[in-house]
Amino acid sequence: MTPPAVRPPARRQQGITLFGLLFWAILISMAAYVVMQVFPTVNEYLTIKRTVEKVAAASPPTVAEARAAFDRQREIEYSISTISGKDLEVTKVNEKVVISFAYDKQIPIYGPVFILIKYEGRTSPK
Repeated sequence: MTPPAVRPPARRQQGITLFGLLFWAILISMAAYVVMQVFPTVNEYLTIKRTVEKVAAASPPTVAEARAAFDRQREIEYSISTISGKDLEVTKVNEKVVISFAYDKQIPIYGPVFILIKYEGRTSPK
């Protein structure tokens, strides 16, 4: 008589459950939605910072000319809509023009839920 065949222990199934798949899909899509809403404001901030540095590098003699130069650049850079030349603080440090700005951006997410981002920047007196 031959001994009965020994069965290997049952392997546990591996993989992701439907609930796990839905959870991760919802989580990733919510994160992607927030990133898509925030990215344009970050792009606008970087454009403002680059424009302010360009104006400060030109070393305008008066505050009014610095603000007017920013407004001219603002007309060219269509992505700047949050601030204008009147929102800039123009000072001189060691005979170099220093321009600073600060603004808040509210990003609507859903209903009464918003993300508030506080942007600020300043040129360095070189």
